Amino acid sequence: MLNLTLYKREMKGTTKSLLIFAGVLTLYFTITISLFDVTVGSVLNEITEAMPEIMAVVGMKATPTTLVGFISTYLYGFLMLVFPMVFTILCANKLIARHVDRGSMSYLLSAPVKRLGIAFTQMKVLASSIFILIAYLTIMGIISSELQFPGELEIKEFILLNIGVLCLHLFIGGICFLFSCIFSDAKYSIGFGAGIPVLAYIIQMLANAGGKVENAKYATFFTLFNPDGIIAGEASAFLGIAILFFGAIILFASAIIIFTKKDLHV
Repeated sequence: MLNLTLYKREMKGTTKSLLIFAGVLTLYFTITISLFDVTVGSVLNEITEAMPEIMAVVGMKATPTTLVGFISTYLYGFLMLVFPMVFTILCANKLIARHVDRGSMSYLLSAPVKRLGIAFTQMKVLASSIFILIAYLTIMGIISSELQFPGELEIKEFILLNIGVLCLHLFIGGICFLFSCIFSDAKYSIGFGAGIPVLAYIIQMLANAGGKVENAKYATFFTLFNPDGIIAGEASAFLGIAILFFGAIILFASAIIIFTKKDLHV
């Protein structure tokens, strides 16, 4: 089903965005890791203690003592959720809906490639791009940690943490890709594909603040990604990862089926 020519072309088209997001996150990773200090605490810990409510909104609640806990708190509560999510939204939209919206889908369909092959290939491009970004950040995080704080990073827990965030963003990618296949108009594709994940994260932020809206966290899939639980080895945290992964498969499969059966006016 994979069309190698189309796959190479689309992967080349995502390279620029991939490099930009990888570069920005590399900067944040290296700077944040450098702020960790096991003996005297950290600047971020002091900020968290001074403004607990504000920091809690973006998932920065704990005052961690281990390097993996520090990275989890200050990178995987906000930056590693929002930046890859924006990348996924942009990437997913241009793979299907933008082709239809601009009329370039007619060129793809006129080639000796079945719709199933086109949809599967575009899905593969999106999944590959997300995987490459998270895999790079995992390797870079390990290298940066070892260079700055040799032997301090619990590598196994860090890898599991990134497997969890990978499944989360594959799930988000599934949502975006589904609406990219449902709608032929790019504005609706982005409206729903981006709107649902963004709304879910806003709800998560409100829930993080606590109070009366704390139970709102059960209305968002972001709750399924539990960094602290993953590091602690909690079964419920790994169940959340599994739900996100299989949910992503269902979303991608549904998107492909819809695309192969929809009436395309190209």
